[in-house]
Amino acid sequence: MCGIAGIIGNRAVNTAAVEHMNLLQEHRGPDDQGIWRSSDGKVVLGHRRLAIIDTSQAGHQPMVAGAQIITFNGEIYNYLEIAAKLKAEGVQLSTASDTEVLLKAYQHWGEAALDELNGMFAFAILDTEQQRLFCARDRFGEKPFLFHSSPDNFSFASEYKALLALDNTAASYDQDRVLRFLYHPTRGLDDDIQTVFDDIKQLPPGHSLTLNTQTLEFNIQRYWDVRPNEAFTKMSEPDAQAHFRELFSDAIKLRMRSDVPLGSCLSGGLDSSSIVCLAKEIMGEDTSYDVFTGRFPNSEADEWSWAEQIIKHTNSKSHVTEPTAENFSNELAQFMWHNELPVGSASQYAQYCVFRLAKEAGITVLLDGQGGDELLGGYEQYFENYINSLSSNVSGEREKIAERYPLALLTKGQNAKLGLPHSLRHFLAGLTGKGSDFSFGLSSSAASRLHKNLPPPPASAAAFHPLAGALYQEMLHTHLPVLLRYGDRNSMAHSREVRLPFCDHRLAEISFSLPPEYLMGGAETKRLLRGATKGVLPEAVRTRWNKQGFLPPQADWFKSTLGKEVERIINGPEFEHSDLWRRKWWQAVLERFNAGEMHLATMLWRPIIENAWRTHFLDRIAADEKVAVFESPA
Repeated sequence: MCGIAGIIGNRAVNTAAVEHMNLLQEHRGPDDQGIWRSSDGKVVLGHRRLAIIDTSQAGHQPMVAGAQIITFNGEIYNYLEIAAKLKAEGVQLSTASDTEVLLKAYQHWGEAALDELNGMFAFAILDTEQQRLFCARDRFGEKPFLFHSSPDNFSFASEYKALLALDNTAASYDQDRVLRFLYHPTRGLDDDIQTVFDDIKQLPPGHSLTLNTQTLEFNIQRYWDVRPNEAFTKMSEPDAQAHFRELFSDAIKLRMRSDVPLGSCLSGGLDSSSIVCLAKEIMGEDTSYDVFTGRFPNSEADEWSWAEQIIKHTNSKSHVTEPTAENFSNELAQFMWHNELPVGSASQYAQYCVFRLAKEAGITVLLDGQGGDELLGGYEQYFENYINSLSSNVSGEREKIAERYPLALLTKGQNAKLGLPHSLRHFLAGLTGKGSDFSFGLSSSAASRLHKNLPPPPASAAAFHPLAGALYQEMLHTHLPVLLRYGDRNSMAHSREVRLPFCDHRLAEISFSLPPEYLMGGAETKRLLRGATKGVLPEAVRTRWNKQGFLPPQADWFKSTLGKEVERIINGPEFEHSDLWRRKWWQAVLERFNAGEMHLATMLWRPIIENAWRTHFLDRIAADEKVAVFESPA
């Protein structure tokens, strides 16, 4: 796991610029750093290394092999299998690093090497013979690849701050995208090639980019997508569960390859618990295994009783952290600097604390359950899509869902309310101070823009039944990309590497092809995983139906520390003189919260995090001195 950077220009690049980009990303790779400069000075590549595989200097980057040079962030989990295949075809390898395997695979197979990879990655390979830069990002977008393009240069990095430090990259941003995210925290910031910053784009998941280093023209192409597979569609449910368990176990096994200490995040939920239990099964009972849990004692948000069952069941070594509102407030500046964009809730701070705990314990690599909900149907709202996927027994399934998850399906009244024109609902909220829709707290013009210029639903989702299509969109285009950004920034803030077994493309290729009943039939969220882990998980955990989510007790936090902060913001001059915010509505929300409407803590989070982003990221960026992209003329 590392930080990458580079500048390709039409004249001599300032090496100090890439060195500065490296410095800003030091937390991503504290073990080593490197700079490579072309003989004509027009290309400078940078790298910060967190040594995981082959921790010797043999893995130093940028790595040179003949006419090709690579800077690579991530891990190729199946590098041993690829190495064996390369050797069988006569390719010589001189290190034990996955970086060399990736570079030699590109040299041997060209762009087709991407089809061989099972991993998380963002990399750039300079091909001096072909005069091109070939870049790629992993299938789900676990690792970031951000870039700026102009007529005289192309620059790229792992983090926004590294690009925003350059003198030709402005920090101007699209405010409507930020509002869209605050309104619906899966939209606006991560679901498009264009990022929130006007001058910065991102390479989408499952895509590659080819740059002509002479003309600086580039093109982007998709190299992977999920399509329905008839072989899986026709599987019996027992066979599907058995095959999924085999693939899932292999995904975990591949992600346990490490030359440094490895452990797991453990929330107590089905996903992380499944990983811990299967990891211990792979390692053997006598092998010590470290697990890391965030706790919220004396709160309904605390899942310790579930995590404790897994710890005892696997005889794992437990590490616990207890995030608090006071600590969050004290660490907000650094937390926002590392996250770089607004975050959806206090759970991202809790995740930040878990990775710090792992650093304190000396565990560098952690497995985590991110992606399981989007892959397998882990949220109650997916039941609407499930019902729409059925051709028979619809009423019977509705009854089962209503009994176990009474809030999962929308009532006629709720549908009618949502059917009212938004302008009318917005007007009434302004009169009454009621409602809990973020858009009610915006001016009429700002609220009306929220639904404009949304990326259209992916056309390829239509190839699946409605449930699989919804999961496809959530996993590849909306929800999961946001969560992956959180995981990347929070783990890298503490120089930890997080690996996600559910983000193995083989699992998506089977899951999205199965009949809807295999995924959510019988009012079972994640039915496929529950069936696949029978005999592996303790039954109480395997058949736990409520989904809690890893979320601190935000309402309690707002009763104390955060309440004073949000009151300061709402009553401050920015809200008073703003043509964006409806100050009176927010004041009414704060009064309602103080009167006992605890669910409004989620709403009050929005102005806190928007203000924190501007104060602790944008203002800091503006205060730092810019560095020149090009060398000064002699």
